[in-house]
Amino acid sequence: MSEEEVKMRAINLLELKKAEPDGFEKQQIKQEALKEIYEDIQHILRDYVDTSEENYMIIALWIMGTYYHDNFLTYPYLFFNAMRGSAKTRTLKIIKNLAWEGDMLASLSEAVLFRTRGSLCIDEFERIDNKDKNALRELLNTAYKKGGCVKRMKKKKTLGEESMVVEEFDTFRPICMANISGMEEVLGDRCLALVLEKSNNPLFTKKVEDFEWNPLFQKVRGELVSVVTCVYMHTQNMYIDWNRYIIYTHTLLHTNTPYNNIPQFPQETEVFFRKINETGVDGRHLELFMPLMIIAKEIGILDELLVFVKILIGKKKIDEIIESKDVMLYQFISQQNTEWINIKDLTNMFRNYCGEETAEDPWLNPRWMGKALKRLNLIGIKRRIGEGVQVVLNVEKAKLKMEIFK
Repeated sequence: MSEEEVKMRAINLLELKKAEPDGFEKQQIKQEALKEIYEDIQHILRDYVDTSEENYMIIALWIMGTYYHDNFLTYPYLFFNAMRGSAKTRTLKIIKNLAWEGDMLASLSEAVLFRTRGSLCIDEFERIDNKDKNALRELLNTAYKKGGCVKRMKKKKTLGEESMVVEEFDTFRPICMANISGMEEVLGDRCLALVLEKSNNPLFTKKVEDFEWNPLFQKVRGELVSVVTCVYMHTQNMYIDWNRYIIYTHTLLHTNTPYNNIPQFPQETEVFFRKINETGVDGRHLELFMPLMIIAKEIGILDELLVFVKILIGKKKIDEIIESKDVMLYQFISQQNTEWINIKDLTNMFRNYCGEETAEDPWLNPRWMGKALKRLNLIGIKRRIGEGVQVVLNVEKAKLKMEIFK
């Protein structure tokens, strides 16, 4: 880009502030500015990282979203899982150099999480499920959602007297993690998990990481900062209108009750909502992908993203069935009969079903089984006999629940 083109681009961006909120000119300049930045980020990723098309798209949108982070109710963690030598660290460094106030750490403490700001990239993020990391894990389980906070007591001196006051810290921030071993179940449920594969292509493996000096990095960083001050995303109304849209469409399609208060949406917004609704994305997946879908809409690549969203959600649902003990228990119970069975025998049957050994997984015992059946409401009838506790399983409930994970 020539110096004259850079100047003209800056002038166009400043005009965004003067344009009418719904003006065609503003929308056009806004989309062009965001699209060019998105393409530049993709170009950088394709230059340094050998990965899939969906990964390029998700990473680029996630980087852009860090600059609008506070506009969203939730923001997904980005998690890279791969073997050694698969460019995990390189990818994190690229994100660190492009994301909003990016920083990269080899480890994370509670204090760093809630006493600093900006986008965090954490390399070698292993063994988060250790007992000594309970407090950090609990913070991370909430920091993907707006409203999470930590309160700490602080000494304060007033007129020579010392007192204790409460300090409150916001934990909501963009976080990107990478490791080899994988992510524990609860925290992993808050992540967009991407797999990086080892490359033998010298166009990637023989490149040095000149991120600090590369002119394209400097250009993208400068434009991201410039655009974010000019391009506003009014997401508050977007979330409110989405809920109104869902209430209307659900009432219209699934009940005979007339819906008198029909909401009116701009055509562009209604098309956006309809496309998301047609994917079937819901629950936690909707929370995680909504920010990226909003950004993709603004750029003009929503249809491309939704193709990848379906693929990623499909993969995640398969992983949930394979990895989640609760889902496996639903699946196991759905295949049983409705006769009396001893909890101890049921535990042994489930252990064989999972392929677990008692010595390696002592958690899978009759006590866990009894609590899990109660928590998941899978007990039809229960009685205590001389040999222990027997139950009649709620097989129909398990079958209904398994429909969710298909």
